[in-house]
Amino acid sequence: MLDSLHPTLTEAAITSVAFKLLLFPAYKSTDFEVHRNWLAITHSLPVKQWYYEKTSEWTLDYPPFFAAFEWVLSQVAQFFDPEMLKVENLNYASPQTVFFQRLSVITTELVLVYALHKLVASAPKGAQRSVAHAIALSLLLSPGLLIIDHIHFQYNGFMYGILLLSLLLARSPSTRLGSGLLFATLLCFKHIYLYLAPAYFVFLLRAYCLGPSFDLRHFNPDIRFVNCLKLGTGILGIFGAALGPFAYWGQLPQLAARLFPFSRGLCHAYWAPNVWAIYSFVDRVLIYVAPRLGLAVDTSALNSVTRGLVGDTAFAVLPEITPRMTFALTLLFQILPLVKLFAKPTFDSFIGAVTLCGYASFLFGWHVHEKAILLVIFPFSLLALKDRRYFSAFRPLAVAGHVSLFPLLFTAPEFPIKTIYTVVWLVVFLTTFDKLVPMSPSGRRFLLDRPSTLFIVVSIPLIAYTSLVHGVVFGDRYEFLPLMFTSSYSAVGVVGSWVGFCWLYFMA
Repeated sequence: MLDSLHPTLTEAAITSVAFKLLLFPAYKSTDFEVHRNWLAITHSLPVKQWYYEKTSEWTLDYPPFFAAFEWVLSQVAQFFDPEMLKVENLNYASPQTVFFQRLSVITTELVLVYALHKLVASAPKGAQRSVAHAIALSLLLSPGLLIIDHIHFQYNGFMYGILLLSLLLARSPSTRLGSGLLFATLLCFKHIYLYLAPAYFVFLLRAYCLGPSFDLRHFNPDIRFVNCLKLGTGILGIFGAALGPFAYWGQLPQLAARLFPFSRGLCHAYWAPNVWAIYSFVDRVLIYVAPRLGLAVDTSALNSVTRGLVGDTAFAVLPEITPRMTFALTLLFQILPLVKLFAKPTFDSFIGAVTLCGYASFLFGWHVHEKAILLVIFPFSLLALKDRRYFSAFRPLAVAGHVSLFPLLFTAPEFPIKTIYTVVWLVVFLTTFDKLVPMSPSGRRFLLDRPSTLFIVVSIPLIAYTSLVHGVVFGDRYEFLPLMFTSSYSAVGVVGSWVGFCWLYFMA
């Protein structure tokens, strides 16, 4: 069995920790200072001042449970270096501070290790256990988590561990209440998971709050009132614990302003690989083509310093995109899978709807971060080995999603780390998945088989150009080009994967 050919989850976790310890001196982004500042805010100030403090530009903008999480970390941080907990010590990064913050990411990632252990333990022995084992190892050793958490610096492993536990609890009718309550808790840690909330709402409504004989056409509502009461009371209690004190102090408007800064532009730094990256690329091309086609060009947008970098985005030829447009598109492409989920509330339909909600928010959302691709990769991984069709849709997502994170690490020492690690991960796990995945029911090739292979092959020279060749040829000139090529090409892979998964969800 392939189980015997893979290291156990425990051995992989230990090896992973050893490797991550070696990365302590690696590049750290502004997110390192963001979390250092949040440690200082929550440790030094009363709760009433947490969401008003603005000594640093990196103000606290995560929900209250995450702020409390930072407070808990700060109680340990004071024994490493009390100076890191002073609000006025901006950009403080003593060796003890770096050691503590890096170590805190590794330690809290144990939540993910536990969730992956539950994933493997809950799978039947045999082929399904091998599949679960491979999926667990791929997520534990994810290049996305390595790049974002352990070099760039964040706590995604901890929170995706909570998400994964919540998803697994949804499998059994007896634990669905726990699934909903755990997800509500997760929302109070990081509000980006709101994008997945519609799938949870529909699934819990249909599979937990309504009975199996529910049918409005025959006037049979079949409402489980006790379950509704349990779920509603539990969720209200969780949100009450998180938001209640701020409601009492009249601070909810201030909290909302911090959590939802809609004044930011359409495209985040480096262009997340979504529909708007392709839209921006087309606009760039049209700048040179428009005069020949008789199209007007907005010259004020040509000198925009944010074209592919950071801040607001102005388009020279194509129409401007508004927040309402992105909201409408996101809502539309989330509602469609929810209709099927309501009609067929199985566990696979639920995971598919969660994945498609993640896709919709990532592809069409306003000011999407490239790091949000994990919202799609994690739930999709649970279905990636269902059969060869799903695997064919997963492959371009795995490649595009991870390659799109490369611009986050732009310093020379990190280039071999991110490149070699990601390539090895892709080769090992895509090869392993290929051996484990069963054939599709029809036995035929899926429409994405050959295109996804071609996409992977072309990504190799793309990485070489954007990471090496461009700097040699152009130096510091045309800085936006590597970013534009990486995001736009990766967007093709993500969009193609989404189209393939949509076809499987609705037609298979």
